[in-house]
Amino acid sequence: MKYLTFICLLFVSMAFRASVEIPQKPEDISPLLVGETIPSSKVQTIDGQSVSLLDIVSKKPTVLIFYRGGWCPFCNRQLSELRTLEPDLSKLGYQILAVSTDSPENLKNTLDKSELTYTLLSDADVTAARAFGLAFKAPAAYSATLEKGSNGKNTDKLLPVPAVFLLNQQGVIKFEYINPNFKERMPAKLLKAAAESVL
Repeated sequence: MKYLTFICLLFVSMAFRASVEIPQKPEDISPLLVGETIPSSKVQTIDGQSVSLLDIVSKKPTVLIFYRGGWCPFCNRQLSELRTLEPDLSKLGYQILAVSTDSPENLKNTLDKSELTYTLLSDADVTAARAFGLAFKAPAAYSATLEKGSNGKNTDKLLPVPAVFLLNQQGVIKFEYINPNFKERMPAKLLKAAAESVL
């Protein structure tokens, strides 16, 4: 009976989250919290293949990053910092997944330009960012950039608040860093310390 009640509450919670109106400001988002399990959101690989985030996460502990796109200089700086941190995270047993509103084609440009070796994933229609409670309505000035970056798939012109999640193989959030100020990202030293402490 308790299990059935839990399942009912879970579905009510998911339905409520899905029905919530998209915030107009990044400060108003309602993200998933530490201890919650991530949704089985579909994203695309750089080859355009649809994959489940939960399926990828089940392979090993994960550093999951949500960033705005390859057009964002603050995001590119963060991605480059992650590249230098990747060997240490890999030794700890982590994989890095970075998700943005960019189309698979534009992900390839970011990979080549920044010489990244970890996995970039496309959430061009922003369904994953919505499911994580990170999406908000982008200012009008971003419309053309989002249209081009997503190859027209980001029809609602949404952006994710940049976020870092540390996940176990069951997809449970063990640590998170979410900052509505897109210019401020989690320092590499802090991420490494968090990754070590979670283990």
